[in-house]
Amino acid sequence: MTVDMIKTIITKGVFVILSCSGPIVGTGLLVGFSIALFQAVTQIQEQTLTFVPKMITVLLMISIIFPWIGNMVISLAKDLWQNIPMYGLYGA
Repeated sequence: MTVDMIKTIITKGVFVILSCSGPIVGTGLLVGFSIALFQAVTQIQEQTLTFVPKMITVLLMISIIFPWIGNMVISLAKDLWQNIPMYGLYGA
């Protein structure tokens, strides 16, 4: 296994992690920002007002894009599994 192979595997893994978590974190960020802005304008300082909508939004986002996330993770796992002989000591 060469350094280039390891670099490729790590790059693919990081890409899958970032692309799967990006939409979820992004929606949580947008909802949190909009609620914080609403709280700043109205001067309402309720902790559950920030937590509950973000939790609901993140859970809905996970349930919506879960098939896509599953396909990406399964695709990465299949790619790694099929290339095991190439990653061996005497591989190409």
